[in-house]
Amino acid sequence: MNLRHLIFYMLRRTKNFLIRIYCQRLRENLKNIQRLQIIYDFTRMSNHYPIPIKELSQSLSGLPGIGRRTSERLTLALLDWESDQLKELGELISTLKEKVTYCEICANLADKQSCDICLDPRRNGEVICVVEYPQQIAVIDKCGRYNGLFHVLGGKIDPLANVHAENLRINQLLERIKNNTINEIILATSPDVEGEATAVYLANELREQFQLNISRIALGIPVGSDLTFADSATMAMAIDSRRVIQ
Repeated sequence: MNLRHLIFYMLRRTKNFLIRIYCQRLRENLKNIQRLQIIYDFTRMSNHYPIPIKELSQSLSGLPGIGRRTSERLTLALLDWESDQLKELGELISTLKEKVTYCEICANLADKQSCDICLDPRRNGEVICVVEYPQQIAVIDKCGRYNGLFHVLGGKIDPLANVHAENLRINQLLERIKNNTINEIILATSPDVEGEATAVYLANELREQFQLNISRIALGIPVGSDLTFADSATMAMAIDSRRVIQ
C-alpha cells in the first residue's frame, strides 16, 4: 500500500480525531450500562435461584460471548457433574495463570520457557511473521501456508488508548533480527487504522537498520464476498495487492 492510499484509508476510517474520541467514550458508556444491566438481571435472578448459582452465573457472564441466559444454563449444567469433575475443573481454572506463560523468544502462549513453534526444528528460522496478539498465531498457522517463526508485539500503536511504539515488543524484534539470520519479515498486523500505522512504523524502522525483505500480508476483498459491495478503500487495497496468475 502506498502513502496516498494509506492516507485515504485512514481518513475514510477515522473521519476525524474528535469523532473517534466521542465513539470511544460512547463505547465505554455502553459497556458500563451493560454491566449495570447484568447486575440488575442477576439481582432479579436471585429470587429464583440460590445465591451460589447466581454468583457463579454472574462470574461466567464475564467471559466473551457468554450472556446472562447462557451463563445460567452453564451453571445449571455444572450441577449435574460429579464432584470429582467439578474439583478437576476448579483446579484447571485456578492454576491456569500459573501454568500458562509467554514464550521468552516470541511472546507466544506457552507452558515452558519457549513455545513449541520456536522449538520446532522443521520451522524456517529465516522468516518471522509479526502479529499483534498470541491468538493470531493459531489463525495464521492453521492455514497451512506458512512455516516460519512468529513475533508477538503485544498490541498495536493506538495513541487514543495510550499505546505507543515503546509500549510494544519492537525492541525485542530488532534484537532477534540482529542475533539471527533473518531474510524476511512479514507484517501481519490488522488492516485497521492502528494496524496499518503499526505496519508502516515497523517497515520504516526495519529499512533503516537492516537489509532484508519486508512484506505485508495481502489486503482486500474477502474470499467468497460480492465485489459489488466493496468500498473504495478496500478496493484500493485489493488493486495494490494484486498478483500475477501463475
